[in-house]
Amino acid sequence: MPGSDPGTELLVCVKCRRGIDAPGEPRRPGEVLADRVAERLPDGVRLTRTECLSNCERGCSVALRGPGRWTFVYGNLTETDADIVTHGAALYAGQPDGLVPWRERSEHFKRNCIARIPPMPETQDG
Repeated sequence: MPGSDPGTELLVCVKCRRGIDAPGEPRRPGEVLADRVAERLPDGVRLTRTECLSNCERGCSVALRGPGRWTFVYGNLTETDADIVTHGAALYAGQPDGLVPWRERSEHFKRNCIARIPPMPETQDG
């Protein structure tokens, strides 16, 4: 997306076990989602696979963050939601503060936002 900030980071929890009852079951849904997102990652967004976003009751979770931007955490995702995640990441990357207008967000992101965290204040040396 034109104007994307290369500092946009998409974190995908790869430890999600939702729907897996035994340790010997197939790959975890978060791992599959991360692989599918990696295949279609928007320009200006880097993918970070993370061990846990501590949102286990709400399925696969992702977070979008960047310097000077609001951070968003979204849940209730499955391994089939790569298009939702990459579309949301592209919209986020195109906003200087990370605040995507409500009307532009996918229905899934509107209904499954777990947290909205303000940017850290810039520190001043001196």
